[in-house]
Amino acid sequence: MPPTPSAAGRPLRRPARVVVLVSGAGTNLQALLDASREPSYGVEIVAVGADRDGIEGLARAERAGVPTFVRRLREHATRADWDRALTDACREHDPDLVVLAGFMKLTGDAFLAEYAGRCVNTHPALSPAFPGMHGPADALAYGVRVTGATLFVVDAGVDTGPIVDQVAVRVEDDDDVEALHERIKVVEREMLVTCVGRMAREGFTITDRKVRFGQ
Repeated sequence: MPPTPSAAGRPLRRPARVVVLVSGAGTNLQALLDASREPSYGVEIVAVGADRDGIEGLARAERAGVPTFVRRLREHATRADWDRALTDACREHDPDLVVLAGFMKLTGDAFLAEYAGRCVNTHPALSPAFPGMHGPADALAYGVRVTGATLFVVDAGVDTGPIVDQVAVRVEDDDDVEALHERIKVVEREMLVTCVGRMAREGFTITDRKVRFGQ
């Protein structure tokens, strides 16, 4: 009998239950929705959450028949209250993994306590270089010849968690920020779909900041 996959030591169901959090157009979400239609991918997207209304990411989920929820920061007295509300909303769907797919809010202590080692996010640069909101612009301004995308396990820092995978993108002489970022998004999306599928099917462990697929 094959070993049971695990998310950082926690047994995973087959298919793995995944909640995706979005803040905008949801192109990464769409790629995950498309992949999850194939049973062999090993993922069931059980809910999509957002921090705002009226975004295409929520519309994509609704068209796919996936439940949605919204937790707006402004509707809570403190950021900690919002973080607890977001955590509670995710918990209602009993996920094995949470994927931040263009989610533009930093999660807090309650969320990290609940989903430590079970939440991943992407960053449009090769971590640990150029963290934060402007990775492609910062890379271009610095003059690097190679940048890319990073998938990492979320921790309390800004784009500082253990790295699941990275993909390189060459910086061209005539690049502007938009052109560079668009090329990064393509490889970022492919990396996200590939790695989330592997995490679901094979499980993964985290030891000394090293993320390894399988047992």
